[in-house]
Amino acid sequence: KSLFLLFFPPQVLLLACAEDLECVPGFQQKVFYIEKPFKFTEDELILNLKFDDCEGNNKLNFEVSNPDFRVELDGNLVALKDVSEAGRALFVHARSEHAEDMAEIFILEANEKRGALKEILKLEGNLGIPRQKRAILATPILIPENQRPPFPRLVGKVIRSEGTEGVKFRLSGKGVDQDPKGIFRINEMNGDVSVTRTLDREAIANYELEVEVVDMNGKTIDGPVRLVVSVIDQNDNRPMFKEGPYVGHVMEGSATGTTVMRMTAFDADDAGTDNALLRYNILKQTPTKPSPNMFYIDPEKGDIVTVVSPALLDRETMESPKYELVIEAKDMGGMDVGLTGTATATILIEDKNDHAPEFTKKEFQATVKEGVTGVIVNLTVGDRDDPATGAWRAVYSIINGNPGQSFEIHTNPQTNEGMLSVVKPLDYEISAFHTLLIKVENEDPLIPDIAYGPSSTATVQITVEDVNEGPVFHPNPMAVTKQENIPVGSVVLTVNATDPDTLQHQTIRYSVYKDPAGWLEINPTNGTVGTTAVLDRESPFVQNNVYTALFLAIDSGNPPATGTGTLHITLEDVNDNVPSLYPTLAKVCDDAKDLRVVVLGASDKDLHPNTDPFKFELSKQSGPEKLWRINRLNNTHAQVILLQNLKKANYNIPISVTDSGKPPLTNTTELRLQVCTCKKSKMDCSATDALHISLSLILLSLLSLFCKSFA
Repeated sequence: KSLFLLFFPPQVLLLACAEDLECVPGFQQKVFYIEKPFKFTEDELILNLKFDDCEGNNKLNFEVSNPDFRVELDGNLVALKDVSEAGRALFVHARSEHAEDMAEIFILEANEKRGALKEILKLEGNLGIPRQKRAILATPILIPENQRPPFPRLVGKVIRSEGTEGVKFRLSGKGVDQDPKGIFRINEMNGDVSVTRTLDREAIANYELEVEVVDMNGKTIDGPVRLVVSVIDQNDNRPMFKEGPYVGHVMEGSATGTTVMRMTAFDADDAGTDNALLRYNILKQTPTKPSPNMFYIDPEKGDIVTVVSPALLDRETMESPKYELVIEAKDMGGMDVGLTGTATATILIEDKNDHAPEFTKKEFQATVKEGVTGVIVNLTVGDRDDPATGAWRAVYSIINGNPGQSFEIHTNPQTNEGMLSVVKPLDYEISAFHTLLIKVENEDPLIPDIAYGPSSTATVQITVEDVNEGPVFHPNPMAVTKQENIPVGSVVLTVNATDPDTLQHQTIRYSVYKDPAGWLEINPTNGTVGTTAVLDRESPFVQNNVYTALFLAIDSGNPPATGTGTLHITLEDVNDNVPSLYPTLAKVCDDAKDLRVVVLGASDKDLHPNTDPFKFELSKQSGPEKLWRINRLNNTHAQVILLQNLKKANYNIPISVTDSGKPPLTNTTELRLQVCTCKKSKMDCSATDALHISLSLILLSLLSLFCKSFA
């Protein structure tokens, strides 16, 4: 066996092995590398493919992956027409009654040729030096994917140069004895390699197997040698758009050629072949106006761009601002035999503020009753821009006729109307008519070549209707200061109310509306307020020294109108309340060491200076010795102290308290003192009723004796 180079026409270089071994069915050379010409000329020979099924090639048929080429029965590969672009590779499938095989023709650029040859020949230096001879020849096997049964199918052959007598071939690796197992097998005796099922290149593109020669006992004699099985891609996957939904946006009036979006499809076939070489095309545009070709898609990149003039890209004149494009991606470089996939691209024409809002009429009318607030009229405008944008939303302003700020205008967010409101009640007697000048603008600024015109302003004529208004008190609220306890029938003040309806000449009558304590009355004609009871500053109806009453002023209109006035009477204090003493009960143990019995406090409902400092005094004690005394602690408190321990009993101690008013008032209160038995921290006062010593009783007895002595 010898190794040598065969040279075909100038653009073709083949690597071949001449060997006088037994016939191997299939292509005699499976891989070809040719230099890409300027073009493939029609009917010009490209190269010759040698196929032999070892049975006479009966019913031999060739299929080429590119329909622009064919292989004639003698094996000559020719172009059916002038072809300038054929892709990176061609695949030729041959089938006869007894065999089938695949040949691969790689098309190289000029600068790729030298490196490719080195890779093919695996040479180091001179291309004429043959490789070192090996005992096992395992040439790469190429198998098309998606082959149909029957299986197993012969796909290649491993050859041992030293013969096969007394030895066996063994095949191993992924696809044989490793998962996925059982895809390939080898005839142990003659080295035929078979595939047992259909292959899928997209699942596994290459299988790296190992072949070795063993003796009958399984001992390795030669190898292992690598056997590469490559699955040849078939165009069995359609392009797919995986990134949807596809939505693009372009501003109306954009320049021709503006990029809107990019469409990208995916093809699972071999990226190095035309099977995955995609070309894009627009199949359908909806709607088709104003032009059926509003957009163009770059067939290679998938970029969608505008192709109409800016004037046609006018959102306001379009049938719809939304366009839907059916985009097709086709493999095989867009040729008719390519598989296709489609997706829908939605393109939205975005609005820009190229239309100013305009009032639907120059003058609006409104009528409002005096004294009423709220919306009085809705101003309508038209705007051709997109209602979902700030180019449509209106902003209103009052530019004249509102010096008192009685009016405000706001935008209704649903209708875009201007809601004109009265925010300060209007007075018919001051002005029965108002004229406002209203301006409308957009939230977004207009584009530079558009301006607001006369239609962006409007006049509003407002008529104020007269109503019967209630009388108004002056001032309101009214305030007066009086001493409490003034005589019944005293005049507090005279109220004054006027009728705002000066043109109606109505009379006013007065009445009491709210008088919580029932202390007041009012003259219905002249409004004089007088007292019907004593004013008491300490009454629960008085809050913070102020008594509040409400009065009505009623005009003579039909129907009559009413006004309400509030009167605040500040009551000055007089010393009309005696002070009170607390507590009035105290307890002490009969053997107590601390004879400070109780701390007494005094309070007074009056105000200073009619309250403290208070004066505390004991009523005069009788008997041979004094039993207690009282010591002043401060302005409001004093302490009762026993002068000696007392027997268990109840004692009533009269104590007088005098305030500081002018004249002062005095109150005498009896302090009940219980002297109790105390044992083990427990106080027993249950028997104190057995003995009663009361200074008041003693005084009464003495008084009785004194009266009898004079009888």
